[in-house]
Formats: sequence, structure tokens, C-alpha cells
Amino acid sequence: MASRFQAPRGTQDILPELQPYWSAVHAAIADVTRLYGFQRIDTPVFESAALFEKGSGDTTDIVEKEMYRFEDRGGDQLALTPEGTPAICRAYLEHGMASWPQPVRLFTTHQMFRYDRPQKGRYRQHTQFDCEVFGSTDPLVDAEVISLLWMLYQRLGLTGLQVRIASLDDPEPRKAYLERLRAYYEPFRDRLSEDSQRRLDRNALRLLDSKDERDFPYKEAAPKLVNELSPAGAAHHEAVLDALSAAGIPAVVDPYLVRGLDYYNRTVFEVVPVDDERAQGTIGGGGRYDFLLETLGGTPTPAIGFGTGIERIVLEMQRRGVSFERESVADVFIVHRGEGSGRVAFRIASELRRENVPAQVGDGTRSFKAQFRSADASGARFAVILGESELERGIGLVKDLRGGGEQQEIPLELVAETVRGQSLAR
Repeated sequence: MASRFQAPRGTQDILPELQPYWSAVHAAIADVTRLYGFQRIDTPVFESAALFEKGSGDTTDIVEKEMYRFEDRGGDQLALTPEGTPAICRAYLEHGMASWPQPVRLFTTHQMFRYDRPQKGRYRQHTQFDCEVFGSTDPLVDAEVISLLWMLYQRLGLTGLQVRIASLDDPEPRKAYLERLRAYYEPFRDRLSEDSQRRLDRNALRLLDSKDERDFPYKEAAPKLVNELSPAGAAHHEAVLDALSAAGIPAVVDPYLVRGLDYYNRTVFEVVPVDDERAQGTIGGGGRYDFLLETLGGTPTPAIGFGTGIERIVLEMQRRGVSFERESVADVFIVHRGEGSGRVAFRIASELRRENVPAQVGDGTRSFKAQFRSADASGARFAVILGESELERGIGLVKDLRGGGEQQEIPLELVAETVRGQSLAR
């Protein structure tokens, strides 16, 4: 017996029973982006691998361990998109959006690919909602981006959440802090996890958000950047916090919240469930990256954005008890059997669909009993019954499947009109 194929490890099928969650998320995204003045952009599913090496940092796990890289037949080094921000930045530069009225607000929903260790809520292929704002240093823009993400979660019924926020200051004042951080960790180098030992020289900030238990004893006493910001960085940070407070968005300063790349600066944030223990609970997050577009070959352009995985949102909706009633796949189910019944059934269904009434035609090779089981599973309100005796008399039987099973005899030429009227009346 031939082996059966399965979905690749780290991927999933979104089955019909989950589709209402996904529809709700996409509807909420469309709503909140409209309210905040964002425009949709879609970028290719693959890009030059070098874009992500520069845009994600060639020392990050994404590039070193997780990126799906391949060489095409022309010899180009390409990669499946592992995160959205570099691709949107590339589009901003390539299409001259710097000449548009600033700031430019863009969003996308995009398939992302990372060769990561699969676990609940984390897949090797996942769908991410990204928002990016280019061309403003205003701290109120930072607060608006966070506010949009917060509103999305609220509209989807996600309660018990909290914004964790910090500041990375600007690259120049951060240099002295990084030297102090390395000096603090150096005596403990041999006791740190392998990743932290490697990062100590190349990406020291990442030691503060290590999830390896071997690193925990040294984090609490480590110097915290958020406690020694430059005057400009501190003023920006306080303005963001004040705006979030004015909007009633609960935010706490998290000194362990960092990004490990030089072009990230000032605001960084995550949204997490309050009852989570900092394991894999982050639902979404982002930060300011005023120096990334310059790294990608553009002129200096301030920017801020976030990403949130839709699969992770759906899991949190289910965890919070958000549910949906089963949606019907048809308003009318046409049960038919016998010579000539298929043609009549198809004609009636076509008339109903032209009038925007969802209609499903039963399988005429199956018994009436089997077709009625399918009608019940479809959630249809009405059944139209076409048997040989009904066709001989020139009628169809219209049965109300949800209103006590009442049945009417209707001339064939009036079946579609009658069912449409009764469907609208309900």
C-alpha cells in the first residue's frame, strides 16, 4: 500500500471549522487599518537573500539558522520571506515613496517562512500582519502604531493583555552602554549558554532577552539601558508612555525587552497575555528602526512598525473562549432524483445564485435520505425536493427545514422566486 502524504512538518491546514476565526481576523485588520489611515501593500513571497541579511542582520537566528535560502536557475541567491519589514522597506525605496506625502502608512498580510522548531502557535510557514510607518520621528506615531495593534486585539475579544515597552535609545549614546554590558557579562562568559557566549561579542543586547535558564542568574544585576537613556531618548520614551496612558492602554516598562541590531532605536514593544510567564506568549510586537532604510541603500528615513502572527492570534482567541456559530454553506439545498431532475435542479440553483441566494444541488446518484443528511449538514433553511412524481406534476416541494418542517407545493417556474422571497423574509 502506497504511503499517504502529510503536510510538511511545521505547517498546517486551515480547515473549514477554523475559517470563521481567520475571517474575523482579516475583517478586523481591514477595519482598524482603515481607521488609522493605512494603505495595503503586497510584496513577493521571495526576495533577494541579501535583503534579509542586511534587513534582519546577518548574525541573527533568522539569517543564520532559519531562512529558507535557494539558488534559482539563473544563479540568483533568493530566500522565502522570513519577516515582512525588510521587504516593505525595499518596496518603499524602489518605488520612490519618499516623494509621497509623509508619513507613509503601509500594511500587509503575508506568508512568512522560517526553519524554526515547530511548537504550538509557531510554524515554519505562518501568516503575519505587518504595519509600517515611514517618514516621522514623532513619538505620537509610535503610540499610534501600538494603539492600532491594541485595537485589533480588543476587537477580536482578546482580553487580559498588556503592552510591554522599552527604549533602545539611539546608536551613538548606546555604544557606551554596550561596553558596560559586555564588561558586566565577561566574567561569567564560561557559565553562559552557547548562544549567549557567541552573542556577547557580536550582539550583546540579546543576552537580556535570553530564554535559556543558564543565563537567568546574571540578568537581574545586568545594567539596564532603559534606566540610563540620553536626554533625547528619555523625552521620546516618556512622550510615548504618556500618549498610551491618555488612550487607556496598559503599558509597563520592561528593561529586558531589546532588539539586537544597530539600526533599531528608541521604542520597542510587545503585547503579551498578563497570565503568561514570558515563555512563548508574545502575540505581537515591533519597534522603531530609523536607520534601516539607510542600511538598505536609501537616504536616512525614520520608521516604525510591528508584526503579529495570525495563527498566534487565533490560538489566543480560542484560549479566551472566543467562538463562532457554525456558518451555513447554503440557504437552499435542492434534493433531486430521477430522470430529468438534475437539469431542473441546476436551473433553479442558477436562478437563486443570480439573485445572491446561496444554493447547493444534491448528489442525484444518492438516495433522498442521504441527500437530506447532506442538506442538514449544510445548514440550509429550505430544501427543494424534485422527484419523478413532482416533475410529472410540474411542481417542486419546498420544505422549511428549520421552521417545523412545513412543506409547500410550488409550480416549477415559481420555485426560485418563492424560495428567494421566503429566504429574504427570514
